[in-house]
Amino acid sequence: MNGHKLLNSRRLSIAGFSFLFAYILSFQFEGQVLYSLLDMRGTDADCYILAAIIAHFAGLFTCGLFVKFLGTAKNMVLIGMSLCLTATVPFFFVPSSLWLGGLIINGYFSGCAVAAWGFFLRAFTPKNERIKSCADVLIYSNLLMIAVNVVAMNRSPFIGLSLAMLCLVIGIVFIWMLPVGQENEQNKTFTNKAHGGIRNPLILLCLFVFIITINSGLMYQVINPAFAHLTGLVSWYWAVPYIVALVIMRDLPMQAKRSRILYIGMAMIIGAFISFMLLGRNTSDYLIVDTLMLGACGIFDLFWWSILGEMLDYSDNPARTFGIGLSANVFGVLCGGVLGIIVTSIGLPCAEIAVIALTVVCITLVMLPPLNHQLVLLLKSHAYLAAYDNMSESQQTDVVRQIKTLDPLTVREQEVLHLILSGKSNREIAGALFISENTVKTHARNIFSKYDVSSRAELISTLLKNQRVE
Repeated sequence: MNGHKLLNSRRLSIAGFSFLFAYILSFQFEGQVLYSLLDMRGTDADCYILAAIIAHFAGLFTCGLFVKFLGTAKNMVLIGMSLCLTATVPFFFVPSSLWLGGLIINGYFSGCAVAAWGFFLRAFTPKNERIKSCADVLIYSNLLMIAVNVVAMNRSPFIGLSLAMLCLVIGIVFIWMLPVGQENEQNKTFTNKAHGGIRNPLILLCLFVFIITINSGLMYQVINPAFAHLTGLVSWYWAVPYIVALVIMRDLPMQAKRSRILYIGMAMIIGAFISFMLLGRNTSDYLIVDTLMLGACGIFDLFWWSILGEMLDYSDNPARTFGIGLSANVFGVLCGGVLGIIVTSIGLPCAEIAVIALTVVCITLVMLPPLNHQLVLLLKSHAYLAAYDNMSESQQTDVVRQIKTLDPLTVREQEVLHLILSGKSNREIAGALFISENTVKTHARNIFSKYDVSSRAELISTLLKNQRVE
């Protein structure tokens, strides 16, 4: 019965967020509905688009400051979607200050709602299934977005806007149906698993996401306008390669080495910008450029969404972790968009734009191996830590004795080692043993030396890699 309830909650969560995200993609965040409305009114789009993206970034980044429980997250999503619905109404009328204010409200509260979904993802989707939940949300929301875009670009922007608002209404209904009664028990379970230590890997992941998505911003401001004359094709094909890439990535076997696919994604980005530089602006050229670029976007988006989903078990606040991670994506698009506006305004040749894009890819190529290594160690280490906490004291002692050291550990080093394996920070170890942090660091260095390792992650992996992890 509990499993059935969890499955239903997972489906409601995916459905509700898919409709919310479809609204964001079709209207608020570089959406074709918004572009169509601005074009119809003869209004310059740049200030509106940048204001919406900045507000969305702020919502993602700050949501974790005031959303700290599942129940609060549900309320945040419902309130945020309701405010977005209200703030969209002025776009049925002539441009005014309400347009800019509406986009800022839309951007901020939609960002908060997206970040808050981290609580739903952690609570209602098992850890090994989160890549599928993330893929499902991205696939369904983009299919809905295509439908809205086709109407907005080929029939009427106002009908498209009405459909986008309908997505919000349907999403509100699904989110309202989500149960949060088991919140306290779930929070206790996940808090017990939260050993910390995700800050540095999260920062490195965010840096990687920010840099690679600069190319997405360039795409919006440079590539897309170049094919604006192909309205009918662009309205439905634009996100098709993205969806196909998500479907392929979603159903890959768990043992498949997804990190290798990231290199394929980078090659596709390079191919997209070189093709844009060398080819013309007709239908076949668009199909080549868009297929390469959006296929790569699908690969990378699911990569960091799923990694963030894996990190949620080791965070005391999923909204903060999920929001900060995705805010790096938005910030990259923002900076890439500003860069695109600049290079377009000065008339920079396509060849030089391609060089900028290739430079971005080269930087991320250098970053990818250490990022992949650190994430693998992080996630494995945390799984080991959870297993270590579930062992009896005698089992924990046996684990330490199984691996021979170069020199015997002192009594104090053994105490420090057990606390390290329990996931304690240097400060926490110092407090538990009534010694200074510098002394803890000295003991830790001695332990690393005696086990012939260079870091905590390597130490934990060495000692616990042969243990059965549930």
